[in-house]
Amino acid sequence: MARDKSTYVCSNCGASSPRWLGRCPACEAWNTLVETAAAAPKAESKNRLASAHYAGASAQPITPLSQIQANDVARSATGLGELDRVLGGGIVEGSVVLIGGDPGIGKSTLLLQALDRLQRMGLPTLYISGEESGAQVALRARRLGLPDSQVPILTEIGLEKITQAIETHQPAVAVIDSIQTLYSDQLSSAPGSVAQVRECAAHLTRLAKNTGIAVVLVGHVTKEGTIAGPRVLEHMVDTVLYFEGDTHSSFRLVRAIKNRFGAVNEIGVFAMTETGLKGVSNPSAIFLSQHNEPVPGSCVLVTLEGSRPLLVEIQALVDTGGPSPRRLSVGLDRERLAMLLAVLHRHAGVATYDQDVFINAVGGVRISEPAADLAILLAIQSSLRSQALPKGFLAFGEVGLAGEVRPASRGQERLREAAKLGFTVAIVPQANAPKKPIEGLTVHGVERIEQALECLRSL
Repeated sequence: MARDKSTYVCSNCGASSPRWLGRCPACEAWNTLVETAAAAPKAESKNRLASAHYAGASAQPITPLSQIQANDVARSATGLGELDRVLGGGIVEGSVVLIGGDPGIGKSTLLLQALDRLQRMGLPTLYISGEESGAQVALRARRLGLPDSQVPILTEIGLEKITQAIETHQPAVAVIDSIQTLYSDQLSSAPGSVAQVRECAAHLTRLAKNTGIAVVLVGHVTKEGTIAGPRVLEHMVDTVLYFEGDTHSSFRLVRAIKNRFGAVNEIGVFAMTETGLKGVSNPSAIFLSQHNEPVPGSCVLVTLEGSRPLLVEIQALVDTGGPSPRRLSVGLDRERLAMLLAVLHRHAGVATYDQDVFINAVGGVRISEPAADLAILLAIQSSLRSQALPKGFLAFGEVGLAGEVRPASRGQERLREAAKLGFTVAIVPQANAPKKPIEGLTVHGVERIEQALECLRSL
């Protein structure tokens, strides 16, 4: 079959060119021409536009929302509880999931384990590998303790051949490892280019919506940690998952960045073992250091990750600095740390302008919510004064520029989770203080940062 001639379209102004140019002839922007498939004749182009919607191959009538029957989506549980939690309860029929992460962090391992469990439950699956041979995948299966796995394997990178195999085999779930290795005959650019990734992903998304086959795409990441390729890739799919964690640690986090069928920012916690990834039923245990006695500079925070309250230890180290004191944070926002130190000085009279300040969230977890502010400041104060916080102590709450302590969302759930794990003392925003006492937990509500420090001195 003769390949359709490619054309190049400017991503800035939409102008087209029959060949690639470094500079767009219309808007004069540099490096904006992207290869696309050649335009079809007008009649055919209209038909393609009418059938391009993901819901089906033909144009759908305009219908009021009140007349559309909305049914609960059917899910297939993978048998991996932590993965099902992140997905919202399981894989949805006809959905497209994109999962990215650093090389070697465990993406292929997790998906092979999930496919094996689905296959054993009677659901047809298909694993398509564009990076490894069938023998390499079989060796991984043996390392994972799955020597008798019946998961079908296809080693192919041609989009048209992959599409034909999926339509013939009709799996319930198909894994593409990875989207950056695929290429379409309709484009002349190399696999992994912006045009190829966009075209292949769009074609597989339409295939999933039209056939009801769930498709899982594995994506490479850049050195900044984002999925390689055009950002439109994340817009096309239904769910975007990121694999996080230090490759030197045995613990891994799978976080939902986007999910049309579940909660966003939900996380699943796994431990990498000799036989693959195992779900961690009590993730708070891995984020809390085991100290025999309280140590200065340590404060426990109750943070929310999706629908799950997690207890994380925040560690601070304040030491004498030089002419230019350093501010370093691991797992927390560095810019917010500088702001909090200014608030601590202005409203509580605690100066750190001549001190090096280091902050760390134990266990490799990344915390972005502002409810960590109060725990960070109390940990800094503890390290600066070399005074350990009481045993069984925790804190949470947002601190504003005026020194006020603002409430955190779902504060009661955070406190109940802490009480369940044996914590006895908490300093929280006044608005989060419970109206009814929580058994075993003494809660001190504060409205300002100076009140929090004064309350801490009295404990």
